[in-house]
Amino acid sequence: MPRTTPPADTSPASDNALRDHQQGRGSAAFTENAGNVGELHQDIAADGDHFDGPAHLTDNHGHRIADNQNSLRAGARGPTLLEDFVLREKIFHFDHERIPERIVHARGSGAHGTFEVTRAIPEWTRAKLFQEKGNSCPVFVRFSTVAGGAGSVDTPRDVRGFAVKLYTEEGNWDLVGNNIPVFFIQDAIKFPDLVHSVKMEADRGYPQAASAHDTFWDFVSLMPETMHMIMWAMSDRGIPRSLRMIEGFGVHTFRFINAEGEGRFVKFHWKPVLGLQSTTWDEAVKIAGADPDFHRRDLWEAIDAGDFPQWDLGVQVFDEAWAAKQPYDVLDATKLIPEEEIPVEVIGRMTLNRNVDNFFAETEQVAFLPTNILPGIDFSNDPLLQGRLFSYLDTQKSRLGTTNFHQIPINAPKCPFHNMQRDGLMQTLVPTGRANYEPNSLALAGEDGGPRACPETGFTSFSENDERNDPTAKLRVRADTFADHYSQARMFYLSQTENEQAHIASAIVFELSKVSIEHIPPAVVARLRNIDEDLAKRVADGLGIDLPKKAKAAKEPVDLGTSDALSIQKSAKPTFKGRKIGILFDEGSGKDAIDTLVADIAKAGGSSFLVAPKIGPLKLKGGTLKADGQLAGSPSVMFDAVVAILLPERAEKLAQDVGAIAWFADAWFHCKTIGACGGTREHLLPKANIEPDVGIIDPEDFMKTGPIRHWDREPKVRDLA
Repeated sequence: MPRTTPPADTSPASDNALRDHQQGRGSAAFTENAGNVGELHQDIAADGDHFDGPAHLTDNHGHRIADNQNSLRAGARGPTLLEDFVLREKIFHFDHERIPERIVHARGSGAHGTFEVTRAIPEWTRAKLFQEKGNSCPVFVRFSTVAGGAGSVDTPRDVRGFAVKLYTEEGNWDLVGNNIPVFFIQDAIKFPDLVHSVKMEADRGYPQAASAHDTFWDFVSLMPETMHMIMWAMSDRGIPRSLRMIEGFGVHTFRFINAEGEGRFVKFHWKPVLGLQSTTWDEAVKIAGADPDFHRRDLWEAIDAGDFPQWDLGVQVFDEAWAAKQPYDVLDATKLIPEEEIPVEVIGRMTLNRNVDNFFAETEQVAFLPTNILPGIDFSNDPLLQGRLFSYLDTQKSRLGTTNFHQIPINAPKCPFHNMQRDGLMQTLVPTGRANYEPNSLALAGEDGGPRACPETGFTSFSENDERNDPTAKLRVRADTFADHYSQARMFYLSQTENEQAHIASAIVFELSKVSIEHIPPAVVARLRNIDEDLAKRVADGLGIDLPKKAKAAKEPVDLGTSDALSIQKSAKPTFKGRKIGILFDEGSGKDAIDTLVADIAKAGGSSFLVAPKIGPLKLKGGTLKADGQLAGSPSVMFDAVVAILLPERAEKLAQDVGAIAWFADAWFHCKTIGACGGTREHLLPKANIEPDVGIIDPEDFMKTGPIRHWDREPKVRDLA
């Protein structure tokens, strides 16, 4: 029978004295009274239920509070008294509510869900989770931007963190990755330098959540190993449409180990069921102004509506013999394995089906550790991974304040955990007995002797370490197999569609145009010449500089062909699922037509958002209708496609509103489908300088075309590099 890890409420971390004292559990019946100067007091009535404990407001030590509106004073106009323990505790706790934000991945969005095995793989790994099809476990996922602070926006050009905590019966497995399968650097010793360069510049404290500045591109210009990642970050992968529409990657090469002790290398992939989708750069910038929480809101609302996002877990499995034949090193985190070489085989599906109850307690306090792996999964000698194994554990003490961070419910395993570790700041468990060491012989005296190690079922590391390696030598050196920094960058660039290549070139031009140190842009372009001469020329021309001499490569790049899996547009799924359609209407619009379109979109798996000049309800032909958002506050950048159902006279009036004109103009600029009624075609589209094309359709035909991007339109609307 498939095995299912017990539900979250069996976690040992919640099996303690605090379980029945959670904040927010009370729902008090209260009366409202005005205080001496009209301040509102919501108090439990004198004849109320005074035995209903959770309904009564208390301090953190259980003392009921009589007045939560006023401090204790020596006279009505006198000084506040130090003895006011209610005030002091409330302010004391408030002063310390915030914890240090993550240095990177500070802005995050999280959700709960489940993972189910769809294919058993005992031939590859002895991890219990993967022994039978149908095995399942709870998960928690945190998505994040990387460079910006916790208060930054959701849509900058940036890498997205994709961290998954699987609560299995053998302990937590944390697959801590990104939405891009490679990274900027090869060795963890360069991670502080990378992050320092991309974060706000040290003297001026800006820019926030942006790589378009001197120090980042200075670092890039001097570090050829960054070039592959730069191609990904400057591509449309860096500006995703939704967190529900990004891939996830483990980045590093790991190992599977089966019951016979045989080891194989493995790369982990999360494939979104909704498919990949990006925004355009202009769109991403405007979304940041219209809704800084665009991705967070999108994820929350989808789950809240029961439209649960899903990802398939896939693996690329290979052995050392295959790895040794490749023109790159599988231990190099700046390299990927083309799916055409080793196909991704799907072994499970993750579904996110519950939003967090408290953002701070869960999304902010969750602690991911690459060291959290299962028996049957092991690390490789990837030098970037090796550094992360130390860093993530170390940082939790700084952020969460205690080595007992694993007892926080979101971090605690859902299986039993027992060891001899004791005490420490904020210890919430209450160990009993004297067995806090081993070996011991306390059991012979009738006492609890505590747990012991188990060689049969416990975690064991893969023993071999001589795969193209001399483990007897101590060296500060990179292997020669790490020397090719450009071949896979070239493969990625050449795998893109023509307009995706233009997006990459334009993004690099934009970023380098923000660099004020004159020698840096030519140095970057010199490296681009090792990737593709046309790309280098386009960037140089976009910057208005001469084409510099090609930078010397540590190893001359080779032709690796192309891979369609690397292109968003080549992998796109024409679907309504997960997509949001903006429908503009006004007084007199046909309600039946709107209702029919909304129903058809929902039936196809999409969602609608009704937009009008006023929220209403407005009088329509056939009834009344209330808008979901006002036109001025619901720009078309919020939607995957737009439809207008307007009377001609209302369209003519809206044509005098620059906001309405921009609503259509932005949809046009961003290559979206526009469903335009007759009045819209006559009055609004000409004002927006919109020329008819296959993406401008009648509302009645909208379901046939759907929310796709019409990239053939792009050369008409913007000058790309």
